[in-house]
Amino acid sequence: MTERTSTTAPAVPPAGTGRWLRLFHQRQHSSARLVCFPHGAGTAHAFADLSGALPDDIELLAVQYPGREDRRAEPFATDIAALAEEVSDALIPYTDRPLFLLGHSMGALAAFETARLLERRSTVARLFVSAARPPSQDWEEPDLDEGGDEVIVEMLRRLGGVPEALFQEPDFLAEVLRMARADNRLVRRYRCAGDVTLRTPLTVLLAGSDPKNTLEQIQDWARHTTAGHAVEIHSGGHFGLTERVSETAKLLTRYIHDDLARRTASVPADLVREIYLAGPEGRAGRLTTALTLLRDAAREVLPASAYEFVAGDAGTGETGRANRAAFDRWRLVPRVLRGITRRDLSVSLLGQRLPSPALLAPISAQTVVHPEGELAAVRGAADAGLPFVLSSLSSHSLEEVAAAAGPGPRWFQLYWPSDDRLAASLVRRAEASGYTALVLTVDAPTFGWRPGDLDHGFLPFVSGTGLANYTSDPVFRAALPPGADTGAVVRHWSSVFTNPSLAWDRLPWLRELTDLPLLVKGVLHPEDARLALAGGADGVIVSNHGGRQMDGTMAALDCLPAVRDAVGEAVPVLMDSGVRTGGDVVKALALGADAVLYGRPYQYGLALDGRRGVHHVLRCLLAELDVALTLTGRGSVEAIGPDLLAPAGPLTLPGTPRTPGAQPARRG
Repeated sequence: MTERTSTTAPAVPPAGTGRWLRLFHQRQHSSARLVCFPHGAGTAHAFADLSGALPDDIELLAVQYPGREDRRAEPFATDIAALAEEVSDALIPYTDRPLFLLGHSMGALAAFETARLLERRSTVARLFVSAARPPSQDWEEPDLDEGGDEVIVEMLRRLGGVPEALFQEPDFLAEVLRMARADNRLVRRYRCAGDVTLRTPLTVLLAGSDPKNTLEQIQDWARHTTAGHAVEIHSGGHFGLTERVSETAKLLTRYIHDDLARRTASVPADLVREIYLAGPEGRAGRLTTALTLLRDAAREVLPASAYEFVAGDAGTGETGRANRAAFDRWRLVPRVLRGITRRDLSVSLLGQRLPSPALLAPISAQTVVHPEGELAAVRGAADAGLPFVLSSLSSHSLEEVAAAAGPGPRWFQLYWPSDDRLAASLVRRAEASGYTALVLTVDAPTFGWRPGDLDHGFLPFVSGTGLANYTSDPVFRAALPPGADTGAVVRHWSSVFTNPSLAWDRLPWLRELTDLPLLVKGVLHPEDARLALAGGADGVIVSNHGGRQMDGTMAALDCLPAVRDAVGEAVPVLMDSGVRTGGDVVKALALGADAVLYGRPYQYGLALDGRRGVHHVLRCLLAELDVALTLTGRGSVEAIGPDLLAPAGPLTLPGTPRTPGAQPARRG
């Protein structure tokens, strides 16, 4: 807890960093940020020298606690969890690059709690904890409010880090005693259960001559992460971390660079080379790489009723065909000799840095196509590094899917039931299970007219398939009669599942229910997009439900530019319906989407080869996207703009009017 305070001049918060963060060396082209939490009785300045010792690709942000230096007039923090909430909010603007958190002594507890909060946004790459026992251990801190000043001074001398001459300066001594007592109270109030875990890799730093902490005492940090765990012994005493900055910088840089390398080691387009080097024998028995042909392959292995459930469209299928035709009406215009050697597929969305602009769309009752259903699909998504959006109508509970998903980002899709208590319960469970966004589907107040399903008389929910989130919900179960059989479960579900009375005036209720980012899915009309935002939504998903709800509607891609114009540049806009290839993704982004939801193709992969099939489909999609970026002369997804597109037909020269209504709406 106790430690030294800085004697250097207090830093003025740089523009944009606010009260909580201090930036000593701005590095505009950094690849990562290291966020440092000071020790007890310490200040952000404890990390000023370390900031200068780090390489140019690592930018250091130091946390400034209240009650000291330029924040001296503010009251001291009294709760570490509350402090962490403030810090995590302050860090949101900095999540465009991977965040590494480092907490020293008391700061380890604050960093740990901040990592727990930021994990909801999947923005923490690693947590470093230094000179600190695990959060669930009793730190055995003495009550400094009961001891005299000499007790604190003796403790500071034992720990080191403060020049002896400073103890003779009354102003310095009074300040450090004031902070030491306040931070001592902060640590003594802190509690953490032994089963609280992170999904973030964790590295424990311990000085070889630390008089306060031993290797045995810090071992239990391993129980607080489900990811990798390591212990690093460095030289020096309790303050070796901040006194021997050259050694510390090298140690931290090694971990940060290794983590960044793992994130970028796999170049998606290398799949092309991999396949060719494997030769014809390596392709024997493998799934096709033509993503538009997977549907025919899945038809061969699925029962007719299951195939129609996945592949079928509403009515005559006109909407489904229109979705594909909309992509065909646009052509990509390659640009050459751009010197593109490596592409960045990642995007910033809803305060998260996602590895690509593609997420797996919510699809119901996936055990219809494979016995493991959503569990195999989410594992395949994790293998490819893509976020997964889980349907309310899943064959496995949202908790089971979360456990199978690993540390990657995942969203939850909600069909708003007619029972608000059930809706609230589903949302609370999603929050508790680490889902990082909520997707409200609004274009299904009733089942669509799908002849393929109707002719087979097949709806999986009638037999209980796809109802795991309901049967595992306490509110839903409480409404069932004692000993309810499948028939009773299905009857109750059918009575609460649809909610055709919902109107825009109800959306604020859902917005107030959760702090998760909220997206409204199923929007085609620009005015509906405006109403969604007015009701509290953070973004919209342009979608016609993949053509499964109503025959003859407009293609989602054709509605995308108008929706983007209606909501403006800053609002997240995603789209689905008809996306099949990497080139399709580029077209959608060029027309205004920030990302796409990718649906049926991964279901075909699931049907054909389970988890491996899903992984194969997603690798092909990302590889084709990577190739498309190279051939269009773009080094990143975020560089995609409308200048990459032209309507089918003769190329229109710049400055010449385009086809009426065809002007892309954003970027460039």
